[in-house]
Amino acid sequence: MNSLKTNNAPHSSVVVPHFVFGSISFFLLAILIILAGENLFSAYFNNKILAITHIAVLGWATMIVFGSLYQLIPIVFETKLYSEKLAKFTFWITVLSILMLTYSFWIGAYLTLLVYSSVMLFFSVTLFVLNVLLSYKNAALKNIASKFIITAVIWLFLTGLLGLLIALNFRFNFFNEIHLHYLKIHATLGLVGWFLQLIIGVGSTLLPMFLISHKLNYKKLSVSYYLINSGLLMLVFNWFLFQIEILTWISWILIFLGILFFVSFIYDSYKKRIRKKLDIGMQYSMLAITSIGLPIVISFVLLIGFNLEFELLSRITVLYGFSIIFGFITSLILGQTYKTLPFIIWLNKYKDLVGKTKTPLPRELYSAKIATVQYYFYIVFIICIPIGFLSTTNWIVSIGSYALLAVSILYNINVLKIIFHKVKNIQNE
Repeated sequence: MNSLKTNNAPHSSVVVPHFVFGSISFFLLAILIILAGENLFSAYFNNKILAITHIAVLGWATMIVFGSLYQLIPIVFETKLYSEKLAKFTFWITVLSILMLTYSFWIGAYLTLLVYSSVMLFFSVTLFVLNVLLSYKNAALKNIASKFIITAVIWLFLTGLLGLLIALNFRFNFFNEIHLHYLKIHATLGLVGWFLQLIIGVGSTLLPMFLISHKLNYKKLSVSYYLINSGLLMLVFNWFLFQIEILTWISWILIFLGILFFVSFIYDSYKKRIRKKLDIGMQYSMLAITSIGLPIVISFVLLIGFNLEFELLSRITVLYGFSIIFGFITSLILGQTYKTLPFIIWLNKYKDLVGKTKTPLPRELYSAKIATVQYYFYIVFIICIPIGFLSTTNWIVSIGSYALLAVSILYNINVLKIIFHKVKNIQNE
């Protein structure tokens, strides 16, 4: 963990609010899933599912990622964040726009509140992107990990732009195709362009460091980078301009192979690790890596179609989003929270006491028992929801939904425990 210590690190007041709002959004997400009830079995473009999806990917995942990235820029780029004031301003604009956007979807205010909140959100995303790009301009280190991160940030900008255009189209109706066509592209840009590539960039730096792995083949990451981005570019251009089925298949194969190279890199890191015992944070992280196979399989099923009925196809589509957002992204965030946030708070509270007095370890800032119970509730959640979806069994989905609520409550308890940790000054004997 010492390699995370850097004089370039931003003040904790830049990073911590993102974790606080992300944690609250996680709790709200669990509540909305329970309130949605049987709407979860409806078409994936209904109001409730769109609201749940956006509080999940924006309020929960993206806000945690923003905060984490501000902390990790000095490590991955070896430079200071361009502007801490801009990061703080961006935070508040993003919070307000996410709450407005989620509420607008929930009540179906497509012609009014959705438009205003989308404009605000795109503005905040643009500020975030500029802050990261200007930080990268001064970077001392420009390796494959930083290339993944910068590319992900550019895809985020394009995701936000298309999202804004979709929102405006509800009011001004200027698109040639139906909304669902552009919604598919918007989701793919966000999940593959933004989240997947950011996770690869950050994960290829942090996971080997936490596992203490050396002599890894970083050429695999370079191959992964070009495969994923060439596949995604082909897919987007094809969906916008041509809609040729064979090009969709080629794109899927390229992205699939790119993911395999990344997974192979992480597997090598796992095999060569010096730290054999995995703590709760790394258990979550390994769960995320292993679960990446499910959305690949589901996307393959969706491409083939199998002449499935529309109702079943809609449920499988929702399950596809679930497998990425919860099986992969959320698992990784839950795990890495327990690796990064304790160190951020520990560094802020104890950096001046190191060598002068005995200090607790970062992992002692949270309750390992609570984190472990949380992990088992999460396993219940990710097992019950797919089974309940495919069988349309409401009581199984309810069990999974309340399990997620328990996860969110336990997670919030530990996050607050970390953030409000009181300094323990124990003199050396």
